[in-house]
Amino acid sequence: MTDAYYLISDLHIGGDEQLEHVDFLEELLSFLRMLERTDEDAELIINGDAFGLWEFTGVDGLDKFDALVDRYPELFDQLEATGSRVPITLIPGNHDYELAAYPEYVDRLAEYNVTLRQVVSLTREVGDYVVHVEHGMQRDSNNRIPDFGNPHANPPGYFVNRQVTSRAGRLSARGKFNWLKDIQAVTPMTQIPAWMVSNYFYREMSPWLRYVSAPFFLLFNVGFLYVLAFALDAVGLWSLPMDLVEGVLELFGPVGTLVDLLLTANLVITLLLLLVAIPLYVFVRDARKTLRRFGIDRPDDRDPPVDDYLAGARALFASDPSVAVFVYGHTHRPAVTEVDGRAVVNTGTWLKRLQRVEPSLGVLPPVFYSWYQLNYVRLSAADDGGVVVDYELVEKAAPDDETWFQRLVTSAPRREDEIPARTVVRPTSEPNEAVQTDSNPGVR
Repeated sequence: MTDAYYLISDLHIGGDEQLEHVDFLEELLSFLRMLERTDEDAELIINGDAFGLWEFTGVDGLDKFDALVDRYPELFDQLEATGSRVPITLIPGNHDYELAAYPEYVDRLAEYNVTLRQVVSLTREVGDYVVHVEHGMQRDSNNRIPDFGNPHANPPGYFVNRQVTSRAGRLSARGKFNWLKDIQAVTPMTQIPAWMVSNYFYREMSPWLRYVSAPFFLLFNVGFLYVLAFALDAVGLWSLPMDLVEGVLELFGPVGTLVDLLLTANLVITLLLLLVAIPLYVFVRDARKTLRRFGIDRPDDRDPPVDDYLAGARALFASDPSVAVFVYGHTHRPAVTEVDGRAVVNTGTWLKRLQRVEPSLGVLPPVFYSWYQLNYVRLSAADDGGVVVDYELVEKAAPDDETWFQRLVTSAPRREDEIPARTVVRPTSEPNEAVQTDSNPGVR
């Protein structure tokens, strides 16, 4: 019996122009070399989106595979070397769905000791239980493959990637900063508009325009209070706040006069924005009602998708008590979650990750801080027949992409809660039993 199963997913290797750069290539090669040297009877499972085949628009069919081999010869050499020692099994995700649609890919990958399974999911026996492994796109309405295996059965996400992600890869180098290629790291996709506004303001906007407009954005909240004080004084309800503001500003001489000019300009701008915002709000509200009537804009679609996967795991656990661990990827959010005395594991991504941070003052655009959370999951049998889930991090320093102005207007972000280093699953035939977690001190 296999001693251990190693799982990774969502590498997204390949794509047009700037998307071809793999920031984690050295770390991935080191991981594969580690498996090549292991004394364990192990298997590596890549549960989807190993490659970014959707992001190739200049070549078609198996020519995409040739492009991958030509671009990453060291990677394929290492896959061949590792695969000669440790079996490597690959299942398709949505971004490399073509792997499921053309049988020729099975033979091509076999040349590099990679076994391609053209299935939605697979299982493995670990200890006394079964582990279910899938990519997860079938539980995502935007990326569900309606007829798995049919080369023409592409979901809406395919067309979005062809028109948006691939084009971002082709255009990224034209910017003042090479940021557009990171669009794959923006999750959920509803954050893309805010991310683009952020990068325009902090990176692409003319510097003089940015620094001229910045004081107005920074003082917007203060300006709003100034507008309120001005309105109260203008209508004769309460003049004290305005008198206090003017008195304080007079104490600072020329600096106070400058601040008074900025606040007055903010007053004018705020009034203009209010005049525009009222009819715009009415229009947006009516347009959203129309979209909902046609079923296009639904509040449920904007909720985090994790509940769909937890619900799918619960249904599987209920139908098959032998399944102790449910493994998926796709969402790029690594996690180990206890559900009904069993474990639901998200294998995360090796792409850059982004964390949204709101500015401390004013109404400036949010800042998206970048970092890496390279990881793999190791599954093995416990002595009593349970399943041990080890979550392992691969060290990689954050890329330090943020500008000095972005760091000036925001506080350093706190990373997401740590994932337990070890979780031991010992389910009974009845659900709702506790899962024992052995984690780092202080980590739950």
